[in-house]
Formats: sequence, structure tokens, C-alpha cells
Amino acid sequence: MKHLQSTVQLSNKVDMPWFGLGVFQVEDGNDVIQSVKAAIKNGYRSIDTAAVYGNEEGVGQAIREAMEEYGVTRQELFITSKVWNADQGYEETLKAYETSLQKLGLDYLDLYLIHWPVEDKMVDTWKALEALYKEEKVRAIGVCNFQIHHLETLMKEATVVPMVNQVEMHPKLSQTALHEFSIKHNIQLEAWAPLMQGGIFDMKELQDLAVKHGRTVAQIVLRWDLQRGIVTIPKSVKESRIIENSDIFNFELSSEDMNVIDALNEDHRVGPDPDNFDF
Repeated sequence: MKHLQSTVQLSNKVDMPWFGLGVFQVEDGNDVIQSVKAAIKNGYRSIDTAAVYGNEEGVGQAIREAMEEYGVTRQELFITSKVWNADQGYEETLKAYETSLQKLGLDYLDLYLIHWPVEDKMVDTWKALEALYKEEKVRAIGVCNFQIHHLETLMKEATVVPMVNQVEMHPKLSQTALHEFSIKHNIQLEAWAPLMQGGIFDMKELQDLAVKHGRTVAQIVLRWDLQRGIVTIPKSVKESRIIENSDIFNFELSSEDMNVIDALNEDHRVGPDPDNFDF
């Protein structure tokens, strides 16, 4: 974790950047094009989107323009998308993957994820992801928002263990038990909403750590993610914030600092509960 292009090796030996840009709730068109281009221009190599975000076309355009303008190759980039709940099921997932590729204008994805654990469909959906992976249409496969029991159910049926689990994670939801389970099974955890959708900025403990290190509150939390071994993908549409968020590779939190942040956990979600969602 020495710089913005530093990677973690997934269980299948594919290298995934520790840090990336999320584009949830970024409007398709100019907003997402400019944010993705700003990220790539400033050294980001991982971009995370999803079918349901409705901005895959803009992400794809940004990738093409960035490659041309900044001399970045497709092989240097790590592009993630996700199959939405309404498209789950074996055949439906295969079609959804092709639709995402078409919208992105790409020949393959680096990572394809099941967006939510739809109980009666997730196993068939996973089998479709396994087929895509075995056919080398995607470099790595994984899930989002899976709790331990979801993973256990899936792994009973799987021939390939998920390489990544992207979940809500921030100081108020540290996901310690899931983290321990993931380490045991060689599943890389990835944090969405790492800044708690802005909710971290009023926490005095984080403000104090920011002052101590001469950093922003966001940088403190994103550094906490990395030092826990968590891939993290904060969202921003402002180039200055995109640059600022990624400036976390030249300082380190002490074990005491880490303990302060760990102690903030309340198992509090700002997003939906994976055991109680209806969409």
C-alpha cells in the first residue's frame, strides 16, 4: 500500500487496486464522465459502477476518453459492475452481463458482482457468474452486501468461492465478524459508503485524529480502511476531493489511533439491511 496504484492479490491471483472511485448516485452524462476522467487523470485505476446506477454508458465514455487523453491502457484499469436484483437468475444474469458490457463499451470486466443476496435467486445467479468466469469473460467474480450466512449458503453450492464481498463499512459499522470470516475464506472485503455518506464528519474522535495527523477526517477513515486490509471506493464528483481522498499513502495510523476508530462501531447502517430489503 505504497501508492494509489498499489494492489491486493485476490484468491485467483488477479491484482485489484486497494483504492478506487465509486459512482453510486452520480448522474449519467457529464457528471460521471468528468468524475471518472478526473480520477483516472490523477492516478486512480479502479472504477466501480453497477447496472442499477444507470451510468455505465457515461463510465464507458470516460474510460475511452481517458485512455486516449492520458495514455492509460485498458489493462491498467480495473472496472467493476454488478448484476441488479431484477436481473438475477442464470440466463437473466448472462444477458445482464452482456448488456453491461455493451453499455460500457468494453470487451470484458475485471470484476462482476451480485448486487444483493436475493434468497431464491442468488445461487443460480452465482452459477452464471461462475460460467462467465470459466469462459474468461470476467477476470474475477464476487458479491455485494452478503452477510456470513449468505456466504455460507452460497459456498455450499459454489465451485468458485467469491473473490470479493463489497459491503457497507465505516466507523459506525466496522463489520468485524464478517471481516474475520472473509480472512478465513480468502474473500477480499471492499467498503462502500466508507465515509458513511458524509456522516463521519461530525465525529469528534475523528476530528481529533485529523488534527493530530494534519489530515482530513475522510483521509483518516480511508486510511483506517486500508490498514484493516479493506479495499475502499469513496465517491466524489469534485476533482479536488477526488485528489484529496486518495492522498493517504504517505502517513500511517498508530495502533492506538486504530483502536479509537474501532471503538466507534455501533453496528449502525446508513444503507439497507441485507436481511430486510425489498427491491
